[in-house]
Amino acid sequence: MKRQQRTGWLVIAPATLHLLVFAVVPIFYALYLSLFQWNLLKDTKPFVALGNYVDTFRDGAFWNAMWNSSRFALVAVPLGMVVALLVALLVAQKLKGVGFFRTLFYIPAVSSGVAVSMLWIYVYLPETGLINTASSVFGIPSVDFLNKEEWAMWALVFMAVWTGLGPKMIIYVAGLLGIPESLYEAASLDGATAWQRFRAVTLPMLAPTTLFVLVTSTIGAFQLFTPIYMMTKGGPNDSTDVVGYHIYREAWQKFHAGSAAAQSFVLLLVIAGVAYAQYRMMKSQLSGYNAG
Repeated sequence: MKRQQRTGWLVIAPATLHLLVFAVVPIFYALYLSLFQWNLLKDTKPFVALGNYVDTFRDGAFWNAMWNSSRFALVAVPLGMVVALLVALLVAQKLKGVGFFRTLFYIPAVSSGVAVSMLWIYVYLPETGLINTASSVFGIPSVDFLNKEEWAMWALVFMAVWTGLGPKMIIYVAGLLGIPESLYEAASLDGATAWQRFRAVTLPMLAPTTLFVLVTSTIGAFQLFTPIYMMTKGGPNDSTDVVGYHIYREAWQKFHAGSAAAQSFVLLLVIAGVAYAQYRMMKSQLSGYNAG
């Protein structure tokens, strides 16, 4: 038994060391930095205790960025989950060649975020972009999606649904394939229609999967950065200045490392609070799943 335990520790040692060096240590160092008023262009680093956190809570621009991240998550996360579940229902069928379509839908997830963002810039270009070129056929006027406040966030949401489809779809497919066929057979014998089987069997049995997708998608939505950096730079008029990009500007454009570290921990607390609220929201469904 002890030999098996030693073998187990040896197997997980590289991953554990990686987490310690590249995750745990940087987190504690960022916490340390958040207690100092450190400008990267200066040698001085005065200790300010919780001063950076006080400034963060008074910073209207930071909370505007937090609001932008929240409204992005409120739309992109549920919409992405619904689309992913619908696609998963299609590609979970036992059909010849279905693996090709699973791969096809997953390709955006393994593509470079910078390259994907550049691709979507061309999709959204006014006059010559893919969308505007197609819509001009029907006489629809050209729209500068990335430079209009009423369109910029929706453009990012649509892109996020497309790029995030693959991972969510694969997770949902795994959840669907794990549902016992006997449950569907029993529901069919009771006279349940396809919609009733979906509502009474599929959705409840997917509760743990849905919670996992919901939490991870929300975390990803609050960490949105690359599309903002490549496509909008937080504009127009800070309407897409999400919190991840705001922290980047605080650290690497204003060089306020201590303030950026404090804002990062405020973001951490917000994400933790949202994740806990999501768990509480779905706790009853998870309890029913466990009981089943």
